[in-house]
Amino acid sequence: MENGEPTQSSFDVDLADKIRVLPGASPTACSFQIEKEDHTLGNALRFFIMKNPDVEFCGYTIPHPSETKMHLRIQTWEDTGTTAFEALRKGCDDLIDFCEATSFTFTEALEEFEAEQEEQ
Repeated sequence: MENGEPTQSSFDVDLADKIRVLPGASPTACSFQIEKEDHTLGNALRFFIMKNPDVEFCGYTIPHPSETKMHLRIQTWEDTGTTAFEALRKGCDDLIDFCEATSFTFTEALEEFEAEQEEQ
């Protein structure tokens, strides 16, 4: 982190083993199956993907509670040229940036609190 700003994480998850494209995909409308994830990631990822103005729709489901699979559907506006894959990548990047900023802010506040406690 430089100047208190979060930077792009050097940790890059290999998503090939985790994400599968479901049948019936087109460049602007695609359903993904994400292994070993649930509502925690689904709701956060849906939120960040929907903030993208090129995205027409994004939703997720957990097909069955006994299976550790999440289905994520993304549709982009056809006239923007943005694909569903690009929208997914941007959503993941935005979520990572948010988590890094939150972690940085929390750590900074914790250090400040601990310093105040030592002074007392």
